[in-house]
Amino acid sequence: MGSRVSQSPDLCWPKSCSDGVEDRYSWNPDLAWSVLQVKQTVKPVQPILPETPKPENHTRFVCLSDTHSKTNGLSVPQGDVLLHAGDFSNVGLPRDIEKFNAFLGSLPHPVKVVIAGNHDLTFDLDSYDETFKRFGHPRKFDCVEVKSLLTNCIYLEDEETSVLGFRIYGSPWQPVFCDWAFNLKRGEPLREKWNKIPAGVDILMTHGPPVGHGDKSKYGDTRTGCVDLLHTVQTRVKPKYHVFGHIHEGYGVTTDGFTTYINASTCTVQYQPTNAPIIFDLPNS
Repeated sequence: MGSRVSQSPDLCWPKSCSDGVEDRYSWNPDLAWSVLQVKQTVKPVQPILPETPKPENHTRFVCLSDTHSKTNGLSVPQGDVLLHAGDFSNVGLPRDIEKFNAFLGSLPHPVKVVIAGNHDLTFDLDSYDETFKRFGHPRKFDCVEVKSLLTNCIYLEDEETSVLGFRIYGSPWQPVFCDWAFNLKRGEPLREKWNKIPAGVDILMTHGPPVGHGDKSKYGDTRTGCVDLLHTVQTRVKPKYHVFGHIHEGYGVTTDGFTTYINASTCTVQYQPTNAPIIFDLPNS
C-alpha cells in the first residue's frame, strides 16, 4: 500500500497556497478542494487482508479508530503494532477508559499507540470545564486521574515516539465540531498545532482527516477535513502513512502517490462497530 513516487505532492499546491494556506481556503474546505483537486491524486487503495502473510523483515501495523466503547467481541487481526486514532470512549467517562484499557490489555500486539479524539472529553484539560456540563457527566472528574487509567499503551498528545525503529507522531485535534474536545478554529489555531509535527515521521496519527482524504460527510455531501493539515502533510512532513478517523463515513484507504491515508473508523455513521481494522506493513530499517 502507498507506493512512493518521484514527484512530491507539494507541487500540487497552487502558488496562492504554497507559502502557507490562505485563510479563505482554510475556512472553506469545499472551496479549497475545488481549487486543489485539479492537481491532486486521490487513488483508492485496497487494504491488506488479515490472512495475508507478513513479508519477511517487515513490521505489521493494525489500525483502529472511533470504537466508542464498542469493543466487545471486536475482532482485531494479529500484528506488531496497534494504532488507535481516537474516540475510544463516548464522552470520556472513567468507566469507559477502564474498559478500553482492559480491551488493549487483552490484545496480543506487543506495542499499542493511542491518541484521543473529540469524544474523549476528560483527556482535554483545557476544554473540560465546559464540556463536562454540556455532555452530562454526573460530576467533574479529575482529568489527570482519568488519563492515568490508560496504562496499556503509549498515549500521544502532540508528541512523537519511536516504535521498533519507526517514528510515530500523534495529535488529537480537529476543526470545531459541535464544541467537543480537542476542537480548534480553522486557520491559525490549527496551524499552530500542525507546525509542531516534525518533518520526516514515518506515521502521522491525527484524529481528524485532512481535506480530500476520508473526509466526505454524508450531511450535505461536504468536505470536513482540515486544509492546513493536508498542506502540512504534503509540503513538509511527508509521512509514509497518515492514520485518522473522526468522519465515520470516510472509512477506507487512499493515496496521493506519496503518502497513504487511512481513515480507520471502526464504527459506521450509525455507530455500529462493523468496519474492519486496516492493516499495513512497513519494511524494517
